[in-house]
Amino acid sequence: MIKGLFETHLYVENLERSIAFYTNILKLEQYHYEENRRVALFWIGKPQQAMLGLWEKPKEEIDVRHFAFQCDWDWILNESVSFLKANNLNFWNFLNDKTEQPMVFTNIPAIAIYFSDPDGHYLEFIGVLPGKHLPKKEPLVVSYNDWLKMEKNKN
Repeated sequence: MIKGLFETHLYVENLERSIAFYTNILKLEQYHYEENRRVALFWIGKPQQAMLGLWEKPKEEIDVRHFAFQCDWDWILNESVSFLKANNLNFWNFLNDKTEQPMVFTNIPAIAIYFSDPDGHYLEFIGVLPGKHLPKKEPLVVSYNDWLKMEKNKN
């Protein structure tokens, strides 16, 4: 039956601007472009692993969406914030602590940081951390250091 998510699509206001963002900044491989339909398709990860479609539409037809890019957890912890800053991208966590650090979803467990594309879509870098899936773990969102303490104290 279902083995994963293969594709997602976004409406964008300016296709060329979005192509530049997804190829030059996020380093996705564009594999298809149709001028008449104003669409560009990208591989996420290896070719034929997953894809993203961008469709140009008038601004009033664009609804903000969210999706997450799977990344290595240690890259998110150690390099994602520097990457986002270097590319002048607006980013945030859900910690409400005024820090610029990634957050941990304790129930997965996974480390993540959110950012926006040029059309305001909510994108996320997420990486699964070593540890057991605990669907009812509380609190749900903590800092990485707090998660380490929680992991240490559960033994």
